[in-house]
Amino acid sequence: MKIGIISDTHGYFHPAISTYFEGVSLILHAGDVGGVEILDELERISPVVAVYGNVDGREVRAILPEHQRFDLDGVEFWMTHIGGRPGRYDSAIRAELTGSPPDVFICGHSHILQVERDDKLGGMLFINPGAAGRQGLHRVKTCIRVDLEGGSLRKAEVIHLDGLKE
Repeated sequence: MKIGIISDTHGYFHPAISTYFEGVSLILHAGDVGGVEILDELERISPVVAVYGNVDGREVRAILPEHQRFDLDGVEFWMTHIGGRPGRYDSAIRAELTGSPPDVFICGHSHILQVERDDKLGGMLFINPGAAGRQGLHRVKTCIRVDLEGGSLRKAEVIHLDGLKE
């Protein structure tokens, strides 16, 4: 199963997303969607699981939760927008995260691409796909594609959207 992971679109849908997420079984959006039209565009590619972020308004918050915990092929995921990073998790989730870490923790917010194992939390895989939108301090728009096979993530591929045809 291929999974597309994206965050911080801030209302911008980069056309290359359609190409790079073509054939994925699921798209995970870690918040700051920027409008339901972005979710609609992603749904045209594949089913979407998403959370709202701090810039999302009432329309997005009415249909998305702040947190999503779910299981895919025996792998437990937790996705939220503001999560911090390994060693410096956000205080609002730190106790739950350290008390019951998932196999994979996905967040956005920082616009900083980061994929790292957290050995202090049993080898939990931390993923922040960076930012795919135009707004923010990031210099390169990014998203991630991963392969989930046999109950584990086998490969993570970083996609740099800048320089690709808009």
